[in-house]
Amino acid sequence: MFWRIPSVDSFVAHAKLTDVYHMLNFHLVLQHAAMRDFPTQTNQASSRPGSLRRAFTLIELLVVIAIIGVLVALILPAVQQAREAARRTQCRNNLKQIGLALHNYHDTHKRFPAGYYSWPTRDGSGPASAMIDPQTWDGGPGWGWSSSILPFLDQSPVSNQIDTRLPIWAPQHADIIRTRMSVFLCPSSSGGDSEFAVRDEFGTPLLINGNPIVVGRSHYVASHGQESCWGECGASLTGEIFTNIEAGTTTTVTINGDVSKVADGPFYRNSATRFRDVTDGSSNTIFLGEHSSRLSEKTWVGVVPGAFTHPLIATPENGPDAAATLTLVHAGPSGGELDITGFPIIHPVNFPTYHVGQMYSEHIGGGLVCLGDGSVRFVSENIDLLLFAALSSIDEKEVTGDF
Repeated sequence: MFWRIPSVDSFVAHAKLTDVYHMLNFHLVLQHAAMRDFPTQTNQASSRPGSLRRAFTLIELLVVIAIIGVLVALILPAVQQAREAARRTQCRNNLKQIGLALHNYHDTHKRFPAGYYSWPTRDGSGPASAMIDPQTWDGGPGWGWSSSILPFLDQSPVSNQIDTRLPIWAPQHADIIRTRMSVFLCPSSSGGDSEFAVRDEFGTPLLINGNPIVVGRSHYVASHGQESCWGECGASLTGEIFTNIEAGTTTTVTINGDVSKVADGPFYRNSATRFRDVTDGSSNTIFLGEHSSRLSEKTWVGVVPGAFTHPLIATPENGPDAAATLTLVHAGPSGGELDITGFPIIHPVNFPTYHVGQMYSEHIGGGLVCLGDGSVRFVSENIDLLLFAALSSIDEKEVTGDF
């Protein structure tokens, strides 16, 4: 067995470490003596029990931040869902009030209001004051279903300033038709709730007697049924309608300005629908629905001849449509309205055709509708197309079932 003999270098290193150790001890002794002999306020404070403070380390700080981030990520969706639930409840209440107002109107007048009131021409002629549109045969006064029910929505102060014998664009109506009505506004709509100027076919403000027509906004629309008869249809001598939506069979009917020959819903130009006309059942027929301003602009006021509704979401399937779509929509199928593949179009709530003449809601998963019996239902955007079409007509004798 051999013993390792320490080198000279190791002895030198050990000696140096010993010297350093003694020097540190000496320094600490002097420092302790100085603190004992000359106490300061700082030294006294540091000698108190529990006076030492330990700061957060960087790792601890990062962990705390991460925990807060996780909590925010968990809570924020719940807060957003709660807010949307509140907005949806308010929207439901609005539709409920409007539905009850329609019932009260019917009780008073023994019929529902017209989709909109237009000069009843059968050949496109009429007084100059009616300003009849030669393309659609729409004319004054133009007041819509929403403005007709104002007295039944506690809006008599507004209603009393409207002279329904005069057209919407009469100078004395310029201020009142701008009125913002909260009952016609859904809080979930992101497209705005302020007044807007009615536009012409090219998207510029429509001028009558040199003045733009600025109207109050609405997020609720009335159902024209499956068929749509506005635009050229409103001024046609004949039109094509569906006789069986499942088989896709159609027939030609004589119109001559009488939209009732085509419309199969509760509201259309100069309509006078009564409960007894809704033979499919008022609890199985959609009367009202939503249309967010994110897609296009609607109004509670009515229809202005020569106006057009323009889509704010561009798709290959949509484009500007006639003035009646300022207050009315339809479900499809409609005679002559085909998609890009040549098939009839049925567009339930939020259908990606994004027509200005369809229902559109920003509620998650679908939209709210008001049925003829005054009840408000949520309709999924994935509803069966034929079922939604059947729910939109008043007397087509379709069996709807549950939805």
